[in-house]
Amino acid sequence: MQLQMDATSLDRFLAEAFPQVADDFVIETVGEELVVRLLVGHGHLRPGGTVSGPTMFALADVGIYLAILARIGPVALAVTTNASIDFLRKPAAGRDLIARVRILKLGRVLAVGDALIFSDGDAAPVARASMTYSIPPK
Repeated sequence: MQLQMDATSLDRFLAEAFPQVADDFVIETVGEELVVRLLVGHGHLRPGGTVSGPTMFALADVGIYLAILARIGPVALAVTTNASIDFLRKPAAGRDLIARVRILKLGRVLAVGDALIFSDGDAAPVARASMTYSIPPK
């Protein structure tokens, strides 16, 4: 597997293309698997103190997007065309979320990825997402 972008270049791209959310994410590893951390803050919580579903969806979406870009380079217009998420259990209160992302298929026009999301320090996933992205022609 040939990587086109490492964690530093992905961080830079995210800050330039999506400055509104870039500070929420920390890319921990890039390789066969991409690991990205969501720095959970007050704005990510729903009543009762748990992390909201839309926040977990965003982590999966950003994680899979970054894993694709790590392989194809900085293609800002790669877009989600299909998404499915299963919420498995309540995330632990007061802890960051970690997404472990794998690319299942990378074609010329479509990419499919899978993300398992964990509360930091827990072995059991809180959510699982599968997403398909359309890759624009060069």
